[in-house]
Amino acid sequence: MFEGFALERIDVGQAVLRVRHGGSGPPVLVLHGHPRTHATWHRVAPLLADGHTVVCPDLRGYGQSSKPPTDDGHTPYSKRAMARDCLELMRRLGHDRFAVLGHDRGSYVAYRLALDAPEAVTRLAVGDCIPISEHLARCDERFARAWYHWFFFAVPDKPERAILADPAAWYGGSEEAMGAEAWEDYQAAIRNPATVRAMLEDYRAGLTVDRRHEEADRAAGRRITCPVLVLWSEKDDLGDLYPDIPGIWRNWADDVTCGTIDSGHHMAEEAPEQLAGALRAFLAPERTRAA
Repeated sequence: MFEGFALERIDVGQAVLRVRHGGSGPPVLVLHGHPRTHATWHRVAPLLADGHTVVCPDLRGYGQSSKPPTDDGHTPYSKRAMARDCLELMRRLGHDRFAVLGHDRGSYVAYRLALDAPEAVTRLAVGDCIPISEHLARCDERFARAWYHWFFFAVPDKPERAILADPAAWYGGSEEAMGAEAWEDYQAAIRNPATVRAMLEDYRAGLTVDRRHEEADRAAGRRITCPVLVLWSEKDDLGDLYPDIPGIWRNWADDVTCGTIDSGHHMAEEAPEQLAGALRAFLAPERTRAA
């Protein structure tokens, strides 16, 4: 897994991140979602590394990265805090400007990084994602039924108990789909009580401090200034919930390209070649804006 990549633990100030990095060329930061670790990218990262320097961390709280103590406002698990980790990680690896790709919860960190550090982010790609505040502004019975976990995870203590009673039943997945080493890494993460609690803090921050940060962005007229690629899985439910995903993202950025991936939710595991092809095309210097 990740042949030719280095595996390190890098202190970024408020957290220590486990990270794999390899390849050569323009740097690309690649961020996983919940409840995965950086290992979810093990089929995509080598394809991107042919022409790019690829950096794949475990986000703070996830996998084997550190789990800072939380507070009543969940601010240590805000996307702003996670984005600062990532910015410092890239600087410590010698990259002042870079593209950032995110999936699921990692997408929230990716676009927060693009909003907070526009001087650093050259391009942004997000998968299976619209901004948190856009979800909540549209929240109806259909969304609450389909994405009930957002609200359950916000309840103190009970979701930790439910998940840890049977992590495999809660989260699913399979060794065949993920690959043996990625499966082993994922299993270790979802069975670790400290990791489960930290992953839930990510969601608790989403409904509180992250939403406030996004609403402040909108009130201030702050927008994403770099080119943006928005991808969603054809066999997941984001496109069903939101028929106008491109329109939603154009509320946040001017240069938006959209597309779909023929997969279920975990696109990096299920359709790595198609995903890598879409990302490579977006990252290519000669890319032209698509409708």
